[in-house]
Parts: sequence; structure tokens; C-alpha cells
Amino acid sequence: MGAEGVHTPSVPEPELPDGITAAELDAEARRDLRGLQKDTADMVARHLVAAGRLVDEDPEQALEHARFARKRASRIALVREAAGIAAYHAGEWAEALGELRAARRMGGGPGHLAVMADIERALGRPERALELARGPEVKELDRSDMIELTIVVAGARRDLGELDAAVVGLQIPELDATKRDPWSVRLFYAYADNLLAAGRESDALQWFVHTVDADVRTETDATERIAELTGEELPDDGVEFDVEDEEPSTEIDSETDAAVGEAPAEDEIADAEDDAEDDSDSDSDDVADSAADLESDEDVEDIEDVAAESTDDDAVSDSADVPEPAVAEAGVAEAAAAEAGDADATATAVPVEGGQEK
Repeated sequence: MGAEGVHTPSVPEPELPDGITAAELDAEARRDLRGLQKDTADMVARHLVAAGRLVDEDPEQALEHARFARKRASRIALVREAAGIAAYHAGEWAEALGELRAARRMGGGPGHLAVMADIERALGRPERALELARGPEVKELDRSDMIELTIVVAGARRDLGELDAAVVGLQIPELDATKRDPWSVRLFYAYADNLLAAGRESDALQWFVHTVDADVRTETDATERIAELTGEELPDDGVEFDVEDEEPSTEIDSETDAAVGEAPAEDEIADAEDDAEDDSDSDSDDVADSAADLESDEDVEDIEDVAAESTDDDAVSDSADVPEPAVAEAGVAEAAAAEAGDADATATAVPVEGGQEK
């Protein structure tokens, strides 16, 4: 149990990030540390700077630095306030509330009233959040803090089931879709969210659109909320993903198909059949025997069916080894056969089926 009745776990000094100096702390904060010995003041200042740097990206680590600073300077309001904010971001609600209360007692003023009210909500006490919003310190808040408190109060009323009151409470002069003030994004989003909770989907959609227009830094998920309400897909963010390369096609291009479809010379067929016999005698013999028996176009179709069924890998590989000049010679042979009108030559010039499945 530390000073002011706030429990803070005992932790060793956390390692400081490289390059941090006490001079990075703003001048007003450094003045608050003048009551400490110089070495202690510099140490506390460096840990406060580290907490400020890490509070958004690593709130737990930021809290470690703030706790250590508090341990060395527990009677300085600035240090207690920093510890409270760090605890708030880390989700340590009770610790955060205790530190902020202590900072208010030490330093006076409204303190982080909106943060304290939000912590009361997080602790399941929305009534206390409303009490804080009615306190005399509210008059001392600047406009930005006042709007933050207004957003928290709307949330507290929503927690209590007062949905319409939550919506009405946010209808303040700053709720103007044409304005671009520092608080506009949060105010527009909170209003849209409470409209949706009250069942006013159409109005909520419109204000989520206003939020997107104002949210140039993409601080909210308003775009996703719009997609949920409209059922439309999220817009393309311009990120392209690599597509796996397709496997090479086993089909021959149209020009090769046309060439292979032409009748090859009888000598080339014999060479191909001889090569195929080396690895698959039975299949090649069937093809060769069937080719020898053919004398009509109907037989040609039958032998192609037989060849299609014999798709042995070795036969396919060997048939693909037919030299390219054979295709050109096949065209010459067919042209000669056509001029002679030799039907039998055309019938025996059967293309090797394996050559169509490279």
C-alpha cells in the first residue's frame, strides 16, 4: 500500500529506451520536480517521458515506468496524474481512479474528470459517473474536456438503459457535420453509436458516414460499421495479394494442335511406335495393330479411342520426343496424299494420341 492509500505493486526499475533524456519533459512538468534532488528528478523525468512514449503502443510497459516514477516521487501531483493515466490505458481501473483522485487532492482543479467518469463506468458504476458530471468542477473544464465528459455521460445513460436521453445529451452545438474540430470524430461516432443503440438505424448510418468523412486518420471503425449496416463489402484498400502461379497447361496451343492434327508421314509414325515399344510394348502394340487394320474413317475414330485409354506416362513422355521437323514433314506428306487422292494413305496416317498431351 503506497501513499494516499493507493496500492501499487513493487516493481524494479524498468529499462529505459535508448536516447531518452530528462530534457524531453516539458518545462512546466520539470518545474514540478524541482523539490526533488537533481539525480532523482532526472530519473523520474526520464521514466515519465518513457511512459508518455509507450502509453499508446505498449500501455503495460508504460505503466511500469509510471509506477517506478511514482515510487520515487509519490507526493508530486504531476507524477500521480501520469501514473493514473498510464493505469487507465492499461485497464487497471481501480489503480487509475485512486491515482487520479490523489492528483486532484494534491493539485486541485477538475483534473481528468472525463477519464474518472469513464473509469466509474468501467467499474460498473454509471450512477457515479453521472454524479461526477454534476460536480462543481465541471465549470472549470475547457471545451475539449467538456465534450469528452458529455460523451462519457451519454455512455453512462446508455448503461442505465436511458437510450433516448443518451442521444439527446449529445445534441450540442458542436454536433455539426460540417465542422472539423479536434473532438468532431469522437463526437460524431458517439452520436452514431447511440442512435444505433436506440434503434434509429437510418440516422445512425448517416452519422457514421459523417464520421468517415471527418476521420482522416482512420481512428475509428466507422467504415466497418457502415458495411455492417448496409450489408455491403468493405471498399478495396488498394492492397494487392500475390496469386499463386497456375500449373502449366497440358494442352497444346492452337497452332500446335493444327499441326499435330495433320497426318504425319508413315515413317515418322513407325519411329514413334518403335520408341514407345521400348517402355510400353503392350500399349504400343495395340495402337500399332489397330492402326494397321484401319481402312476407313470409322476405324480412325476407334483407334483414337484406344489410344486415349492407353495413357501410360512413359508412352506420353516418349511420344513427346518426336522431332519438330516431323510435324512439317507430316504436313508435306498429307498434301501429297491429298493431291494423289489416296484414301488409304490418309487412313494410315494416324496421329500419335500421346503427342496431344504434352
